[in-house]
Amino acid sequence: MVAGAILLLSAAFLLWPGRLDPLAWAPPDDPGFTGDFAVNTALGRAEVIALDTGHGPEDVAVDGQGRLYGGLADGRIVRILPDGRQEIFAVIAGGRPLGLHFDGRGQLIVADAYRGLLSISPAGTVTVLSTEADGIPFRFTDDVDVARDGRIYFTDASWRYSQPDYRLDIMSGRGYGRLLVHDPAVGTTATLLDNLYFANGVALSAAEDFILINETGRYRVRRLWLKGARSGQDEVFIDNLPGFPDGISHGEGSGLFWLALASPRSALLDRVHPYPWLKRLIAKLPKSIQPSARPHGHVVALREDGRVAASLQAPDGRPVTFITSVEEAGGTLHFGSLEAPQIGRMAVPEALLPR
Repeated sequence: MVAGAILLLSAAFLLWPGRLDPLAWAPPDDPGFTGDFAVNTALGRAEVIALDTGHGPEDVAVDGQGRLYGGLADGRIVRILPDGRQEIFAVIAGGRPLGLHFDGRGQLIVADAYRGLLSISPAGTVTVLSTEADGIPFRFTDDVDVARDGRIYFTDASWRYSQPDYRLDIMSGRGYGRLLVHDPAVGTTATLLDNLYFANGVALSAAEDFILINETGRYRVRRLWLKGARSGQDEVFIDNLPGFPDGISHGEGSGLFWLALASPRSALLDRVHPYPWLKRLIAKLPKSIQPSARPHGHVVALREDGRVAASLQAPDGRPVTFITSVEEAGGTLHFGSLEAPQIGRMAVPEALLPR
């Protein structure tokens, strides 16, 4: 009787179609922590700002008064004053704020996973700027950067899967991600690139002649040229990273791009990627036993030609781990995290500052 029930349940598990229709993909061999990415403990010097309440400041931003902002898992945006006091700046009802960036007018532009592209006034008033492009609603609005002319560049990580199902998008092996631009002067939103594999962090170059886009599902960063002879062309900027690229930003002081690798690559995920049937089975398992992030803090400094300038790590995940964003301001790096109840920070290494 018991054996029959087990067989019946097993058959149902195998035949149940599930929510994943994956493609085969053969990942490049994981380079591991070698060469430019050799293991070190540079992030061990980071200090931690514990949040009074809430968790998950996935991205951080700093305003002109040196106040630090982070979007929390419950839809609130916390503001940390220079003296350390914390207050709630805004509440996004039904939202999950991810990417944050101030525009030239002091408005906080937010990529909210559920609500779309938002603008928050200095008084904390929330305005929806855009929820779709080319007739396709945003499913997973992820990161944002703002050009000097006011245009807003942002990503929809996946038009198929929402934020709680980010593992499914990565396992799907399909290009559901998009890079978009919103022009607030006329209220239009357009697609610049599609068929991206989990479109994540975005960052404009210093001259704003190109923009970088992280493809988390392919362990790489893409570049789209916005100006000049190559305008409209895209290419791989850096490939075969040893971890999952999440947020990216450009530091005005150092002149470097700061790339957050949220977690080392998963050997299990790399092994199953070539086999769609196996990925379908794994996707049916409880999330707790699916491939997941490992504790390893990792931030990479990149030059504008794609060369690695530095790799800063906390291999044991202390004091910072699962870093999903890096923001340089006033000579300090600030680290956000999708899960942690804290924001990390440390001085930009002197060797990386212009002389």
